[in-house]
Amino acid sequence: MAPRGRTPVFLERGNYRQRRVIDAVRLLAVLGAVLWMIPLLWPTGDAADGAGMPMSRALSYVFAVWFFLICTGAFLVSRMRRARQDGSEPAGSGDA
Repeated sequence: MAPRGRTPVFLERGNYRQRRVIDAVRLLAVLGAVLWMIPLLWPTGDAADGAGMPMSRALSYVFAVWFFLICTGAFLVSRMRRARQDGSEPAGSGDA
C-alpha cells in the first residue's frame, strides 16, 4: 500500500498494457516516417552502369510500407478498444 499523497510505483496490468499500446501508436508515426525515408538512400538511375533502383520497385516498397502502417494501426486500435471494453481504463478518463 502506498503512503497517502504518493502514487504507487507499479500500475495494474491492464493499465500498463493500455499505456504501452498507446505508446506503440505514437511510435508508429515515427516508424512510418523512417521507413518512407529509406528510398532516399537507394542509388539513383544517374549512374553510368545503370545500377539505379527501378521506379516500379520503389513504388511497390512505398505502398507495402503504407499497407503495413494501415494494418498495424488497425490492430493497435482494436487492442485499445478491447482494453477499454474490458474496463481497464483508468478512472476519470472516460468519454462522457
